[in-house]
This record gives sequence, structure tokens and C-alpha cells, in this order.
Amino acid sequence: MMKKIILLSCMILTSFCCMAQNSEQAMKILDKTATVIGRNGGASANFSIRGNALGATNGTIAIKGNKFYAHTPEATVWFNGKTQWTYMKATNEVNVTTPNEAKQAQMNPYKFITIYKSGYNLSMKSQGNAYHVHMTAQNKKRSIQELYITIGKNHIPSQVKMRQGENWTTINISNFKAKDQSDAIFNFKAKDFPKAEIIDLR
Repeated sequence: MMKKIILLSCMILTSFCCMAQNSEQAMKILDKTATVIGRNGGASANFSIRGNALGATNGTIAIKGNKFYAHTPEATVWFNGKTQWTYMKATNEVNVTTPNEAKQAQMNPYKFITIYKSGYNLSMKSQGNAYHVHMTAQNKKRSIQELYITIGKNHIPSQVKMRQGENWTTINISNFKAKDQSDAIFNFKAKDFPKAEIIDLR
């Protein structure tokens, strides 16, 4: 009986150790990925997005730290790290908001590099030429509850799939370029849209 208890204890301990090692490996991969795509000068990429609440679209994005500028046929989004401006072409309106992390992530596939270090349990597996990282929120009230991130062995992500409530959004990313970005592009310029109606929702 004692041998069985000792054996069971060893199995449980080994399982916990493996889980901890796997989490550490996932953290290291995300750290390297954050270094590559979060370079000081910024970067750009193409993306396509589809989701239960969003429909489907594609476009281009420029990032620099927590800032981003995204352009699709339907909308253009500027985020300077605090304020977000969303220009809707169909209505000629600009909505001004202070978005939470989920709202930012809906248009910025690289948002995960600013949130993975705290509040999420991490796991990963290596398959072929990619790492598959799984993030689950420790707090059920967190706006982004779950993410699956596919990352190439060059530490450039190719897909981000995230869950907000019961809704899933999938973003495919391509043509990543390490390219310096001017801070000016992350701020909306009213003079460029003189006839647009600006709606402040903050």
C-alpha cells in the first residue's frame, strides 16, 4: 500500500514538473516572439480576420510598441497607446474610444505580446515548422479568455485565434516586415477627413 502511495505521489509530482517545464518553454517562445515583432522601430504586416461578431475582412497593419494603425476596405483604425479612432467608410464617421485589450486585439493581431506575461496559464507544443501556444486566462472576468497562437520557428506568428465570451476571432498574418514606423501614423488627423462626423464615445 505504501509503495502505491509513493508511486502515485511520484507520478503526480512528475506531471506537475512537466507542466511547469512546458509553461516555461511557452514563455520563452513568447519572449523571443515579443522581441522579434516588438522591435523598437516597429513593423508591418498583412492580415485577414474573421469572427462570429465581426464577419470577415483583410487589410494591412503597422505596429510600434502598444500602438497600431490598421487599414481595411471598410475601416481605418489608429491607436496611439491610449486613444483609438475608428473611421467607418460607409457612414463617414470617426468613433473615438478608449478600448480594452479585447477591442484592441480584434484589430491588432500582435496584442498578445503585451498581455502574456501575467494573468494567463501557458502551454505549448512543437509541430512541424511551428510552435502552437495556448493561453488561458486565470481570471474568468478577463476580456480575452483564451488564445491559440501559431508561431513559426523564426518566431514570427502566422495565426492568432482568440475567444471573448463565446465568440471566437481568427486572424491570419502574412508578409511580416521589420520596418521603422513614424509615431505620427498612430494618431488620427482630423484635417485629412474634413467632412467626417467625429463621435466621442469615451
